[in-house]
Amino acid sequence: MDVITLIAAFGGGVLGAAVGAVPIFIVAAGVLAVVGVAAGVGGSTELLSIAFGPVLGPHVSFAGGVAAAAYAGSRGALPTGRDIGSPLMALRRVDVLLVGGAFGSAGYALHSLFTMAGVANWTDTVALVVVISNLAARLMFGSTGPFGSPSQPTGRRFRPDDSASWLPWQQDWRHVAIIGASVGVAAAYLTAKGGLVVGRESLGFGISNIILVFLVMGNKAPVTHHISMPAALAIVHGGGVLMGGVCGLLGAVLGEAASRAFLIHGDTHIDPPAVAIGLVATLLLVLKAAGIVLPPI
Repeated sequence: MDVITLIAAFGGGVLGAAVGAVPIFIVAAGVLAVVGVAAGVGGSTELLSIAFGPVLGPHVSFAGGVAAAAYAGSRGALPTGRDIGSPLMALRRVDVLLVGGAFGSAGYALHSLFTMAGVANWTDTVALVVVISNLAARLMFGSTGPFGSPSQPTGRRFRPDDSASWLPWQQDWRHVAIIGASVGVAAAYLTAKGGLVVGRESLGFGISNIILVFLVMGNKAPVTHHISMPAALAIVHGGGVLMGGVCGLLGAVLGEAASRAFLIHGDTHIDPPAVAIGLVATLLLVLKAAGIVLPPI
């Protein structure tokens, strides 16, 4: 960790706020990730280090954009602090951009500390920092607490037309299961076909993120990067394509569960995919530490 990079991370957070959290995520963790995997055929890791690094990494630019939206919502500049798809440059609020920058620098600093402490041996540190940053933004700028303020009795059945939802077209458990298993198998297959290509686990993840273009355009597209990354990690940890499908299903279920626990009753965004990716990564690393190898099926 150094001062110049800390300042650069501030710029990444401002950029995430100006462009919007999801749009900058599409560019960095989507387009750059896919191009980075292509470059990895020749052994290069430079583009992947940019996609997940201290300026454009999700823990910096995406997290900065999420925090800026939470702040803008708390000041009445946005209808809701959960709006992470809109570019905030249009608000003409310097304070909103500065909040994004501050959270960008904080995300870089926290990730650096976790890296030095060896936390990466136990979880996906980028996902972990995103979750911590989102929680901090909720506590600082939100009014609903970490778990939100449910307006309906506990146990109420979720319906596609619920106003309290993350992705109404993707929250029925049958839909969660089929998209989880199917995208999981597909992402695992792509990862397995990557052989020894550097960063091959980011290919399906990047494709999933590029698909989010349709979501910010107002279409009811699926969100699947919390499915494709766990599936790819299953391959990296020795499993086969079917095990990738299992991990993809697990990521889908955990993502939907996280949305119901942290997001849908809250007034700021706490990222369900980051929660899911972090939990699956932790599970796989714990199994590895225990000497348990995934079946190669």
